[in-house]
Amino acid sequence: MKQYSLIINGQQVAGAEGNFDVLNPATEEVVGLCPEASLAQLDEAVAAAQACYETWQYSSTEERKALLHSIADRIEANADELARIVVAEQGKPLFLAQMEVGGAVAWTRATAELEMPVEVLEDSEAKRVEVHRKPLGVVGSITPWNWPLMIAVWHIMPAIRSGNTVVSKPSGLTPFNTIRLVEIINEVAPAGLVNVVTGESGIGSGISGHKGISKIVFTGSTPTGQSIMRGAADNLKRLTLELGGNDAAIVLPDADPSTIAAGVFQTAFLNMGQTCAALKRLYVHDSIYEEMCEKLADEAAKQTLGNGLDEGVTFGPIQNRKQFNLVNNLVEDARANGARILCGGAPLEGAGYFYPPTIVADVTDGCRLVDEEQFGPVLPVIRYSDVDDAIKRANASDEGLGGSVWSSDTAKAAKIATRLECGTAWINGHSELLPYAPFGGCKMSGFGVEFGQEGLLEYTSTQVLNINK
Repeated sequence: MKQYSLIINGQQVAGAEGNFDVLNPATEEVVGLCPEASLAQLDEAVAAAQACYETWQYSSTEERKALLHSIADRIEANADELARIVVAEQGKPLFLAQMEVGGAVAWTRATAELEMPVEVLEDSEAKRVEVHRKPLGVVGSITPWNWPLMIAVWHIMPAIRSGNTVVSKPSGLTPFNTIRLVEIINEVAPAGLVNVVTGESGIGSGISGHKGISKIVFTGSTPTGQSIMRGAADNLKRLTLELGGNDAAIVLPDADPSTIAAGVFQTAFLNMGQTCAALKRLYVHDSIYEEMCEKLADEAAKQTLGNGLDEGVTFGPIQNRKQFNLVNNLVEDARANGARILCGGAPLEGAGYFYPPTIVADVTDGCRLVDEEQFGPVLPVIRYSDVDDAIKRANASDEGLGGSVWSSDTAKAAKIATRLECGTAWINGHSELLPYAPFGGCKMSGFGVEFGQEGLLEYTSTQVLNINK
């Protein structure tokens, strides 16, 4: 059994508080031992990042680009190992883990090529006024367990591309791929540029309140985001918070269920439904409701559940016991309130947190499965007859991360999509993220954006240079 280490100032360091077990969700067996950092070790990691920042903040654009491409090369060289670590601790099928690693490489290269140009506001005979973007200092990255490698890359790469240094804290449920990523980064990066500390409790709140950290980027639940925001108040840390989402999709009556069913299913059940911007509530017009339900159940029947390393597996387990129990409870609550369970609807027997893809019909707003984010392999299908009413119901949620409209008339769908209260609205698709397109939520889904130039500038402060000639 492998025992992992913290990475502080480029060195492997044992956890001062010992180690804790990390489980494989497919087998419930121990994958390895994760170090438990102390708050003193968090201080050491921040100090290392601060020391590196003294020089890295003045690095050139060319140096930063070259480093990110070098990191991408090293991720590619270790792609198989990283994918297998992701499968072992997160549970997703190997093909999906390989896509995650490939996406991490592509995102790193795309981030390398982003620019922070100087904006000239005035250039007259008497005066020149320029807007410059400057790095903030040490960035604290706190990542979740659903896309652990990809989201770590989303946080770390723009931070160092913009001249900051990083202290990363991955989820205690899936820490090993991030530790290995930071080891890989330290093969080519200056010591202290990217550090990683792990722990089951205390480290996240320690990062939130640490006066040596200038910004926090967090992906995870809304309650945790609120806690981070309170902790960050003492030194007015900058924040980017990508929080929970209960994304709604509206299927218009002109849509063809046979054509869209596979796309709806894949975007709802991506990563076994454990994706912040997955489709989580499906509003379908009454005229095609039964056909849509049938086609979705057909898609679910095509899936093969099992250990992600086994041949032919397309659908893995829920990542942890707590989420597994929540999904089961939401389905049972829907069943007790008269829902039709079209497929799935019960955990598999035996080891592992396996829950089959489940389509739930005849539910509506007010049901827990509709009102709460399930973050798992269950999709409620809700009947509507008036599109204005469907938009109103879609917008009734406190969350506003993503939304979508499905139709054969893209112009009509786009007009409806602009009325959805969410950060990203898709037409005939859902949950697609692009390295050049800003992504973030509104309402209780957080604030700030990631990706593209707008996302990069979130890691900077503005300085106006006012020159009197």
